[in-house]
Amino acid sequence: MRLLFIEDATRLRKTVARALTRLGHAVDEASSAEEGAELAELAEYDAVILDIMLPGQSGLELLATWRRQQVETPVLLLTALDSVDDRVRGLVTGADDYLIKPFAIVELAARLEALVRRRHGKPDSRLQIGPLEIDFAARSVSLLGNPITLTAREFALLECLARHPGQIFSREQIEARLYNETDSPLSNAVDAAVYSLRRKLSPPGAPQLIHTRRGLGYVLDPSVS
Repeated sequence: MRLLFIEDATRLRKTVARALTRLGHAVDEASSAEEGAELAELAEYDAVILDIMLPGQSGLELLATWRRQQVETPVLLLTALDSVDDRVRGLVTGADDYLIKPFAIVELAARLEALVRRRHGKPDSRLQIGPLEIDFAARSVSLLGNPITLTAREFALLECLARHPGQIFSREQIEARLYNETDSPLSNAVDAAVYSLRRKLSPPGAPQLIHTRRGLGYVLDPSVS
């Protein structure tokens, strides 16, 4: 997933961003609502992690602005304010979920995954595409009933393609979902990642799942041989 994390506490922001990156997500960081708003205009995010207590404009004010502008990106609020009124105010403003500080990374990752599933109309964490079965919550993959071991980057690439089977993704679109704004991937990084994932998903006897559309990009489609 491509995530935006808006949090003014530098140590917390860096720690969480590193942890989510190790899970294969691309994370852009902002220390204020204003900086976060600028980043949100430049990239499409799967979800936003938004602290309520920010310097200057608050997280709730930024969230209210986004919802007035019909921005539908899922937003998970972080708050140190453990009161019913504060939580209700966040949800009424347009938050999709909230998490109270301090929190566990595994819970944050699970809540983000649930938000993205709901956005795509997939309440179940498991997805079946032909002979391929993916459990996004468990971050596990099996093909023809056999488990497949993927790196975090390979899983992120598969997630990008599998959430939209049949849709062609250009190299630029894939790069935008796999890398954050500070990364400088090699020019062939996407092609190399696709090659590695395709090799793991193409054992003897298995149908080809990932296809190249010359001049356009890549698509996951089990109906094409």
